[in-house]
Amino acid sequence: MSAKIKKGDKVVVLTGRDRGRTGEVLRVIPTDGRATVRGVNIVKKHQKQTMNQEGGIISKEATIHLSNLAIADPKDGKPTRVGFRTLDDGRKVRFAKRSGDPIDG
Repeated sequence: MSAKIKKGDKVVVLTGRDRGRTGEVLRVIPTDGRATVRGVNIVKKHQKQTMNQEGGIISKEATIHLSNLAIADPKDGKPTRVGFRTLDDGRKVRFAKRSGDPIDG
């Protein structure tokens, strides 16, 4: 099955403390069903000092479950479901079910 959410997609958070926030997917972990989104689910992490990294409390993005994310519609930016279509030239592309616009180029 093709992935509905991929690296580089614009997504909207559906539930949790960051509900309604949008961001770009930085990485997807398909085995765990989780993704990291820029600017969403920020956590504080205590980091020990090393030779090449400063110690202290740093803020970083934690993963969020894929079920709590939806693709942002290319037309209006609202959350939408994803469908798949086969084009005339044989390519399989994702499209937004809300507006019908293709998500992939």
